[in-house]
Amino acid sequence: MNGEVAPKRYALVTGASTGIGRAFAALFAADGWIPILVARNEQRLRAVADAFKADHTIDAPVIALDLGVPDAAQKLFDEVNARGLEVEALINNAGFATYGKFAETSLADETEEINLNILTLTQLTKLFLQQMIARGSGKICNVASTAAFQPGPMMAVYCATKAYVLSFSEAISNEVRGTGVTVTCFCPGATESNFQERARMEESALVKGRKMPDAVSVAAAGYAAMMAGKRLEIPGAVNRVGAFLPRVIPRGLVLAAGRKILDRT
Repeated sequence: MNGEVAPKRYALVTGASTGIGRAFAALFAADGWIPILVARNEQRLRAVADAFKADHTIDAPVIALDLGVPDAAQKLFDEVNARGLEVEALINNAGFATYGKFAETSLADETEEINLNILTLTQLTKLFLQQMIARGSGKICNVASTAAFQPGPMMAVYCATKAYVLSFSEAISNEVRGTGVTVTCFCPGATESNFQERARMEESALVKGRKMPDAVSVAAAGYAAMMAGKRLEIPGAVNRVGAFLPRVIPRGLVLAAGRKILDRT
């Protein structure tokens, strides 16, 4: 290599302070990429960056930003460009759920949920995708959920937002064929993280008393799928069956089963 230094490759990861997002960022760091860490909590992000510096001798940029407000995507895009960071991989992982009967839940929380899960994800995809296509290379991974495949009583808004992410991501994965850019939709099932605590759904049948896969193993499946340029990845045989069944069984049964799974025990 004649002493040449390999060019830096940057991967922007939203929701990078905990859970699947942090695990995604760690996988990039281990592979020699530099993850750009984005989340609301700067202290947690700094701790993640410090760990990556100790483990991989890299300086991971930190951008503390609330992505649940309408103008957040443009602010993040502008900040990344102002720092001169060329994003070769984008992981739209940030998201959260509201839990409970729709008539009784918080409209403010659901508005933020829609902003984060749909609006910010869409805008970030658009902004960075245009740069990637112009450059002729890039990878985008939009994190949806197995909730994308059926309506979810008690999590009506969340399931609807993830159905949007699935449909949107699959459509643009087709549009970008031949550009050098790939778009992957990653649909994990319930995962060990602080997601359930924030949604206040610890007493649901989906979570209570259940052993869930850890965020590291789940993120590894999404990372491998993204690197391979796959259109869709659903980790786990049970999750894949669960995603398929709503296509072939009556809609009423799908709703009843969803309510049973998501209702409080």
